[in-house]
Amino acid sequence: MNGGGTGGGDGGGADGVQIQHSRRLPDFLQSVNLKYVKLGYHYLVSNLLTLCLVPLMIGILIEASQTNPNDLRQLWLHLQYNLVSVIICSAVLVFGSTAYIMTRPRSVYLVDYSCYRPPPHLKVRFQQFMEHSRLTGDFDESSLEFQRKILERSGLGEETYVPEAMHYLPPQPSMAAARDEAEQVMFGALDKLFLNTSIKPKDIGILIVNCSLFNPTPSLSAMIVNKYKLRGNIRSYNLGGMGCSAGVIAVDLAKDLLQIHSSTYAVVVSTENITQNWYFGNKKSMLIPNCLFRVGGAAILLSNKPVDRKRAKYKLVHVVRTHRGADDKAFRCVYQEQDDDGKIGVSLSKDLMAIAGGTLKTNITTLGPLVLPISEQLLFFVTLLVKKLFNSTMKPYIPDFKLAFDHFCIHAGGRAVIDELEKNLHLLPIHVEASRMTLHRFGNTSSSSIWYELAYTEAKGRMRKGNRVWQIAFGSGFKCNSAVWQALRNVKPSCGSPWEDCIDKYPVKIVT
Repeated sequence: MNGGGTGGGDGGGADGVQIQHSRRLPDFLQSVNLKYVKLGYHYLVSNLLTLCLVPLMIGILIEASQTNPNDLRQLWLHLQYNLVSVIICSAVLVFGSTAYIMTRPRSVYLVDYSCYRPPPHLKVRFQQFMEHSRLTGDFDESSLEFQRKILERSGLGEETYVPEAMHYLPPQPSMAAARDEAEQVMFGALDKLFLNTSIKPKDIGILIVNCSLFNPTPSLSAMIVNKYKLRGNIRSYNLGGMGCSAGVIAVDLAKDLLQIHSSTYAVVVSTENITQNWYFGNKKSMLIPNCLFRVGGAAILLSNKPVDRKRAKYKLVHVVRTHRGADDKAFRCVYQEQDDDGKIGVSLSKDLMAIAGGTLKTNITTLGPLVLPISEQLLFFVTLLVKKLFNSTMKPYIPDFKLAFDHFCIHAGGRAVIDELEKNLHLLPIHVEASRMTLHRFGNTSSSSIWYELAYTEAKGRMRKGNRVWQIAFGSGFKCNSAVWQALRNVKPSCGSPWEDCIDKYPVKIVT
């Protein structure tokens, strides 16, 4: 779980105008946009191997064109006299090809996914939220004012959802209500997924559920097995306490399991439960989650079957995970505990953003060599070398991840999280649009937020074949996890998209 939180003038003119012709040449360093120079350098270095191979291929073609029938006959006789060598080379080639095919990683395809859309009666407006908080009698005036300020600056809109139990006066956060919330979200997302993909529940071989703060017995994964009567030998897993980045962790676990079990479907369900985790105290650092977290969840269908490539939306390219739990500050920056009055909540440290930034740096340092073009890697290396050897005050070069990715799904943990990533990664407003609009429309839905963002990009018609998507999420522990997907076709939104009746209203201007 995460928290976050020009002018111009006109000049006057004279009655008489004198025109003077300047003989000076324009300053090309000022007139030429340097981004095009950088783009040209990127294309040059990225295609360097091709440019080097072209002369070699031309030489081979010229040599082949000068070959006469007598040369071909001599080559055939040479092969006949060295039949043993030919057989050995052929056997080695066949064995090597077979070994490569048998041991190479299986491709993991994202067939489809669905995001839960809560019913309209669960919507909560700011005024309703504040009035309800006041009437519960649990919050003093200072806490109410604090929550009001957080809401106003949060980036959330007026149509987010809170669970049924929170709409009552007084609220009724019981175990039964928490189970009801979990069932509505998980089953709602899964029903839509099975309908859209025509997959039978019995065909599912792997099931992974992640929910950080609600882990009943039997488990959430067992609830799904019982509901859909999944097969008895299903490999089911339930991930708890891993925060908002657990969705990427679940995908990584599914990927590893799909390397072992062939011709298998895996379902990942990412959600969070709010009912039993609403904080009713007055500690400021524990009130922030009340203002940001909202109902949501997603179900994802993965496959390692080659036949599913034709209908799949995406192919999984990379997963990179970073864990800073060995550092005490990082470990405690998102911490579930009791306040002085014994009320349980999740406390967010004032060091959260700094820790998130350091964890992000580590994550992208690992991810960069896997995804960045060679041009960006060379620039980064040369700048680092110059900084170390000659100028220690020189600013480090920040790689341009816009050259590696077409779309960014940054976990909608709060406006501050999105602002910092936009600034530090030098992104444009359109790159963080999906994250901002998801936060505005659905709030922080924890680990499922990156799927609402992907659905937004599809609903806008921006996903093209070959596009690369970077999903990045932060979570307690402290963790930063990245998943990279590649679109296998021009992706259109699936039936029942959470944005299907409101996408034309977006983007909206966020009040700051």
